[in-house]
Amino acid sequence: MNEEVFVVGVGMTRFGRWLDRSLKSLVTEAVLQAIKDANCRAADIEAAFFSNTTQSIIEGQHLIRGQIALREIGIESIPVVNVENACASGSTAFYQAMNHLRAGAADIALVVGAEKMYNEDRLKSAAVFDGGWDVHQSKAIAERLASIGADFPTPAGRGPGVASPFMELYASLAKGHMSRFGTTERQLATVAAKNHRHSTLNPLSQYQNDMSVEDVLAGKLIAWPLTLPMCSPISDGAAAAILCTKRALPRFSDARPVSVLGCALTSGSSRDWSDTEGHICQRAADKAYDEAGVGPKDVSVAEVHDASAFAEIVQIENLRFCEIGEGGAFSERGETALGGRIPVNPSGGLESKGHPIGATGLGQIYELTQQLRGEAGARQVADARIAIAENSGGFIGVEEAAAVVTILGR
Repeated sequence: MNEEVFVVGVGMTRFGRWLDRSLKSLVTEAVLQAIKDANCRAADIEAAFFSNTTQSIIEGQHLIRGQIALREIGIESIPVVNVENACASGSTAFYQAMNHLRAGAADIALVVGAEKMYNEDRLKSAAVFDGGWDVHQSKAIAERLASIGADFPTPAGRGPGVASPFMELYASLAKGHMSRFGTTERQLATVAAKNHRHSTLNPLSQYQNDMSVEDVLAGKLIAWPLTLPMCSPISDGAAAAILCTKRALPRFSDARPVSVLGCALTSGSSRDWSDTEGHICQRAADKAYDEAGVGPKDVSVAEVHDASAFAEIVQIENLRFCEIGEGGAFSERGETALGGRIPVNPSGGLESKGHPIGATGLGQIYELTQQLRGEAGARQVADARIAIAENSGGFIGVEEAAAVVTILGR
């Protein structure tokens, strides 16, 4: 039987545009919060897993990023593992830390994710996404993805939008979903409006602007059917979590532990786009549900990787909250809003809370830990007992290259 693992401390900076702050300062803020939250010392940490994707491009720090950032806090000498797995880096680091503890290699581990994506040189910030797919086949990939939505042409006067390769990718997939299942532009806007509304309740969210469906539809066009409010921004920020084994739990006085019930990491496959049951995130979700011994109907609250509003629709389908193809209608009915059947992204999600790539997955863990502890304030989901996070990134074939689904409980 796997060793039980618990989250005993979490910390997070506000996500946003922090040109005047260093990555080290963001890491320090999040880690010290987590240490204080766990009521432990830096010296108690026996291993650390550090998630980051952009320092190589933005700062030229190609190697040993975690060792350098954590030394500022006095965390050194212990094993430090640097993790890069595209937008799923933070949750992958969490997965590795969990398995490190389960294997008996340590009893207490720190997981931290951090990014400084804003830069005065905007070309550097834009270059971050260039390696998110096979750079040797970028033209062929773009053409193949464009063909998915070819049967659902862009309406006259609604294109082209602002050049954004990854959002053009999402737009192609969205048009394919619209053509096949009848998903509408308004349903996409409903998702975005819901997340922007949730963000007004989150003091750590990058944006805190309430928006109506009409406001979202009227936003700057990025790639039809996606407007700017339907898309995640680039962000600076950090988030951290401290994990421990059951045998180490008594060492944390006043602990408010949250159990890690299941965590699954999967990679993209060569499936055909029409094979919806083979989606990487659905495979990860099924593995995590099986490990946790729970099902979709047991889940109280979810954080999903809504890099675009369309992505949230697909992910609630992959997490089996509704049937494949019904995510748009499910969202439009208000099922995923606070007070609905299964609140999704009460934090505001990536669209509004922000998306500092290496910190994103741990930002989800922070939010869900707060929810399960009953400490989420005005966005608290009533009697939350089981929480699920889906974090994915990169692109291979017709889907993400990496995906992690984590299930927490109390």
